[in-house]
Amino acid sequence: MNEEILSIKTSDGDMETLVVSHDDGAKPPVIIYMDAPGIREELYDFARRIAAEGYTVLLPDMYYRLGRLRFDMATADDSARKEMFSGMRSLNNALVMSDTADILAWMHQDPRIKQGPVGCIGYCMSGQYVVSAAGTYPDHFAASASLYGVSIVTDAPDTPHKLASSMKGELYLGFAETDEWVPDNVIPDLRAELDAHSVSYTLDVWPGTGHGFCFPEREAYVEDAAEQVWEKVFDMYKRKLC
Repeated sequence: MNEEILSIKTSDGDMETLVVSHDDGAKPPVIIYMDAPGIREELYDFARRIAAEGYTVLLPDMYYRLGRLRFDMATADDSARKEMFSGMRSLNNALVMSDTADILAWMHQDPRIKQGPVGCIGYCMSGQYVVSAAGTYPDHFAASASLYGVSIVTDAPDTPHKLASSMKGELYLGFAETDEWVPDNVIPDLRAELDAHSVSYTLDVWPGTGHGFCFPEREAYVEDAAEQVWEKVFDMYKRKLC
């Protein structure tokens, strides 16, 4: 596999993006929407793992408007955590969907990308962006995965779950059993909206897990659940990204 860090031009600047591709031609694309701690080796490893299944993977730095932010959460102090949460709050659905449009346009002209359906996956803060992408660009996103996503169901006018009426692709939604960032109403309200519009989806609540259970470098990591999530996501990609 090949790895390249390049810039994708957006309406707000240059967005640093890792692209992991193959020597043997164009592959279906998968976009990783990062979690709040941002770009780091752990996410690079996720990109490599997805690419190894036969995809061209893009990992954009969603904090690019603020500069080149990098956090080591194992050693982060209160100041670093404050900066991380500030970065998270700097984003919203409109900005990320604008960036997504620029990513889709870039993919259309890159020879590493097999033209056709697009996949994506997002964690934590990006659960909302995965769902928004599925509803905002339904003719592109055929397989979208959200893991312990936050702000998918809100009272805001741009709440992602209300885009269900536009969705054409399949969703995988994996939630932790215990998650302080996901209010009790989220799962039933999300199910109701998706069912009302006959969206194809799988929603799992993983027993014995907490927020962050998919990341090996977190104390919350639960290997068995995390590996089963990968299996389900890859099964969806195999079926939908052809």
